[in-house]
Amino acid sequence: MGRRYFGTDGVRGRVGEAPITPDFVMRLGNAAGRVLAAPGRSTRGGDGSHPGVVIGKDTRVSGYMLESALQAGLSAAGVDVHLCGPMPTPAVAYLTRALRLAAGIVISASHNPYEDNGIKFFSGDGNKLPDAVELEIEREIDEPLLTRASDGLGRARRIADAAGRYIEFCKATFPGDRDLRGLRIVVDSAHGATYHIAGPVLHELGAEVVAIGHQPDGFNINREVGATHPGAVCAAVAAHGADLGIALDGDGDRVVMCDASGTLYDGDQLLYAIVMDRFERGELRGGVVGTQMSNLALERALLDRGIAFARARVGDRYVLEQLLERGWALGGENSGHILCLDRHTTGDGIVSALQVLSALVRSGRPLAETAGALALWPQVLINVPAADRTAGLESPAVAAAVAAAQSALGPRGRVLLRPSGTEPLIRVMVEAEDEPLARRWAGEIAGAVRAASAVGS
Repeated sequence: MGRRYFGTDGVRGRVGEAPITPDFVMRLGNAAGRVLAAPGRSTRGGDGSHPGVVIGKDTRVSGYMLESALQAGLSAAGVDVHLCGPMPTPAVAYLTRALRLAAGIVISASHNPYEDNGIKFFSGDGNKLPDAVELEIEREIDEPLLTRASDGLGRARRIADAAGRYIEFCKATFPGDRDLRGLRIVVDSAHGATYHIAGPVLHELGAEVVAIGHQPDGFNINREVGATHPGAVCAAVAAHGADLGIALDGDGDRVVMCDASGTLYDGDQLLYAIVMDRFERGELRGGVVGTQMSNLALERALLDRGIAFARARVGDRYVLEQLLERGWALGGENSGHILCLDRHTTGDGIVSALQVLSALVRSGRPLAETAGALALWPQVLINVPAADRTAGLESPAVAAAVAAAQSALGPRGRVLLRPSGTEPLIRVMVEAEDEPLARRWAGEIAGAVRAASAVGS
């Protein structure tokens, strides 16, 4: 059965447009509640007869509306609801596990602008909800709304100490015999869900913290700040004479960092720093999982050291699937989603930053010599509008252009074509040690895709 509502990271869209409307979200909550409260399901976290669910959200103004709609649908289906207010996505995964709940739900559109929002689920073990359960929920959405009798309704309560619990969890992923004293660190929370978490974590570990992007107003999440706009943290590092900058995204599962010189380090480089720290200490478990977009330099650097590397589809969900399948611990995306399964069950921007900081403190080497030791190969990405993406991807002319590019690049480069999952686009990426060569072949292939798509439409 194909998915109608769930994408790679839950249900997402523009607020006020299907499916991000109060009536749909209430039906979604009710459907999820019916699945969770079905006979034979776990009643973890409830009052003994009802399952319990925690709901967290980022700082978008629409979060209040969607939270109420979800709560109503879940309660009507007989599910107890634990509300924790604005909390990072990985915090909800942690709380779901820590409180022994049946599921966790996050209201967030991650790095998107405030006009968007979404709903994503975690299972009771703090992992993404299995595909089979998502499909089960989808099958229930269009069924009549279930409202149990008053003695069967779920209750709602607030978790008063949610932020404090998560701060302590994050700190516990940093070595107990080390601290961050002597470091001045700029932390950019993107006016998002980590605004009251990231700064205190670093401060309590001893750092002098300069906070930016920590004044959410419901409308400014990700606006010219955070991991998707890293110029803000680089400018703040320079202005405050800081040693480092950490930029998170709106829901706190993505991170990029910069050093005192303003040099920016992406997810591939930060993952490399974490991997090499574990490797040098003999604590690396298995290999590393990247994605189709991971820089070829990362793959080459790891293989040169005898560290296995595998590529998953784009999306941290698929990175996680491969890590679990292979029994490995570390993986991530160049966008800054990094998974450290030896520390958490899901991608966590704060925890990932702490692993990089731990590597710096242990080695005494600066970021430029740890993350910066991985010199990235140039990647040229061209988004080609394509009403008919099938024609653009399956055209013989496109295949010929790709084959010519691969032949010219040889082992010192690669080509990737993939359809956008959210827009009528085909993404053309060419990577090579030589940037002019990458640009030339990206342009050639994009032209072939553009022509084929026009013919197909």
